[in-house]
Parts: sequence; structure tokens; C-alpha cells
Amino acid sequence: MQRCTASSAGTRVQPDTHIIGGADARYHEAARRCGELVRRDDATIHARGGTMFLGHGGPTERVVLLLHGLTASPMQCDGLARRLHQSGDTVLIPRLPGHGAHDRLTTQLRELRARHLIDAAEDALSIARGLGTSVIVAGFSLGGLLTAWLAQHHHVDHAVAISPFLGVSCVPRQATSAFAAALHALPNMFLWWDPVRRERLMPDHGYPRYPTHAIAEALGIATTLSGLARMTAPVTRRITIVTNASETAVNNAAARELARAWNSHGGDAAQLHSITGLPPSHDVIEPLRPGTHARRAYRTLLPILHSTTPDAVPGASP
Repeated sequence: MQRCTASSAGTRVQPDTHIIGGADARYHEAARRCGELVRRDDATIHARGGTMFLGHGGPTERVVLLLHGLTASPMQCDGLARRLHQSGDTVLIPRLPGHGAHDRLTTQLRELRARHLIDAAEDALSIARGLGTSVIVAGFSLGGLLTAWLAQHHHVDHAVAISPFLGVSCVPRQATSAFAAALHALPNMFLWWDPVRRERLMPDHGYPRYPTHAIAEALGIATTLSGLARMTAPVTRRITIVTNASETAVNNAAARELARAWNSHGGDAAQLHSITGLPPSHDVIEPLRPGTHARRAYRTLLPILHSTTPDAVPGASP
């Protein structure tokens, strides 16, 4: 079994996590590396902002790696994580570089680079592989983009990209690369997600503002991924892209184009699915956001995450 602490933020592996009994060497090593991730969450990290690991004391059949969005923290995925854990899955939600700080006006993300994000996602995937038999990767927004990146380059049993940040909703898909270049050329400015509420924007485990160069770095990943997808099939052969029909922030057309590019290589690796019936919105998975957005979105997302074959997901389309 594992010694963990449970709080409203989720189950977090303590630095002295240990394995007793007959756990195999791969699981032991993966659990040790989970502990290393948690040890990085020092006093500067928000109480609800750190890496989360929900385990069952040993390897499980399914492991779900969840990746959070830009300026958010692992707590953003807590609602999904707890439901998956209750169904028997092991769940890992790593804190992405520069995220989760107690100081919500930190400037840490000023230095965020695409390579930092990709390295963190790939490192988390290598840990997840040791925690169980099959690995499912799912991410929201920036995490959805990183999920798609992993699907292009690595084999997992199922990749679920939720509202992936492949472009900005108000920027034509064909102009994404030029837009990213323009952001890079301009000074790196912090902008408020909500210019009216500013630092009062909730929930408090995320940042109320973002640096423009971080947006450019993410769009650089998206542009590179788009080019790769047109040239080669994804290594992962089961991918679900979930869009929000009432999306206000990311570019749904870019998500559809990515699915077409992947499927052009044959095999229909990518399926599209849509969350419908929500008011205009972007963050549809945050459990602490007022309203019922998250609970309504989970009705679509949980069957997808639990499904074992594409045919088990109603409404999916190639």
C-alpha cells in the first residue's frame, strides 16, 4: 500500500512514499518518481496547486495521466481524477513547469518555453507507464495540446485531447503561425484573463493573467504538430478529440483539421466528439468554478475516458 494524504485538492504522494509487499520493480520505480515530483512542490506552491497522485497501493489495469491547462494547476483535473480513481484507475496529474505557485501574480511563466512543456509531459508519461498495464492520456486546453503531441510521438492506449489549444478562436487557422511569430516579436506582456475581475478571478489555485510569449510558445507546438500530422501518422492509434460546441477561447476548426490530417494516413486513428448544451465557455472541467459546467461536461467526458473501443462512445465520428 502507499502512505498518502487526502485533502480537497486530491491525494498527494508524500516524499516518504513507500511500497510494501510484492509490488514489482517497475511500479516501485514509478512511485519513487512520483514522490520526486511531489518533493518539487515546496512552500511556494499553493495548497491546491501541486502534483496529484491517486493510487491503489500497487499496479492497476488502467493508468490515466491528466494534463492541466495554461495558468491552471492539477486541481483543475481533480473532479475527473476522483471519478476515475473511484472506478479503479490510478491517476497522475503532474504540475506543469511554472504553474501552481501560491503567489498568483508570479512572473514565473515569463520564462516558459515549449521544450519545458514537452519534456514535462514526456517525463510524466514515462512515469505513468510504470504504474499499471494500459495508459490513457487526457488533457485540457494546453494539456490537450500536449496530449496531442504525445499521441503523435508515443504509443498510449488512448489519447483524449479536450478543447486542445491548437489555435486561438478569433484567429483564422491559417494565420496561427504568423500570429505566434508576431507575439514573439512583441514585448512579453502579462494580460488579464478577465480585465474586469483581474486578480479577483477565481478559482485561486490558478493565475489570473498570462504572458503573451507563453501563448506564442504553445502555438509554436501546435504549428509544429500540425505539420507533422500532415506528413506522418500518429504513433498512438486511438485518439479522441473533444471540442466544446460553445467554445470561446480555442480554435475548434484547428482541432477538426488535426483529426483530418491524422486520418488521411488511413486507419481513422482520430475520432471527434463534441460537448453540447453549455453556455459560451472554455474551462469546462474546473470543479471549483461556480455553476454546473464541469458536472455537465463530465457526462460527456467520463464515458469517453472509460470506453475501451471507439464504438463504445456514442456520437463519435471519424
